[in-house]
Amino acid sequence: MQIKLSSLAGESSGEVELNDAVFGLEPRADILHRVVTWQLEKRRATARGTRERADVARTGKKFGRQKGGGTARHGDRRAPVFIGGGKAHGARVRDFNPGLNKKVRALGLKMALSSHAKAGSLIILDGFAVSKTKELQGHFATLSIGKRTLVIDGIAGESFLAARNLRGVEMLPAVGANVYDIIKADTLVLTRAAVEQLEARFALPGGSTNG
Repeated sequence: MQIKLSSLAGESSGEVELNDAVFGLEPRADILHRVVTWQLEKRRATARGTRERADVARTGKKFGRQKGGGTARHGDRRAPVFIGGGKAHGARVRDFNPGLNKKVRALGLKMALSSHAKAGSLIILDGFAVSKTKELQGHFATLSIGKRTLVIDGIAGESFLAARNLRGVEMLPAVGANVYDIIKADTLVLTRAAVEQLEARFALPGGSTNG
């Protein structure tokens, strides 16, 4: 697949050849849904489990008389009303970490990249070396990007700091490319270094291990 290579100023720098096995697949909604669901589930943190009555090591012996003691008629010290007692209806540890086959995860990432290539919302840059936020904002205006833009570069450099205050712009290193952030973006901007790293990542045995 041939796609135009642009400079950050919006000028054409020729064409770049994209691997059809990574950028030329037909997206499938069921695969993308499975990967996004898995990715969001992995982000959920479980509550720390609290000790309930059965988890507290205290005596179960009735410690007072039923009548005449002047206090409530408690049966044991494990009751929730006592300091150190078991909590009533406490938080339980839940498993929000489902598994997903590595091949499905790799396929989902390829399809997410292919969806932007097919829709024409993929921009390939020859480089992304900018250190000033105002300068970067001007460059984005010439690239005709969408309302929500994801930029993936080879490594995290000064340009990542320059993009922090730009509304609707997110930046990721190539190693952090994932399905959820890619399909959420209106425009996907890849540098040539990111393209090389992504294609090399899928060329390895087993493909990708990230979402």
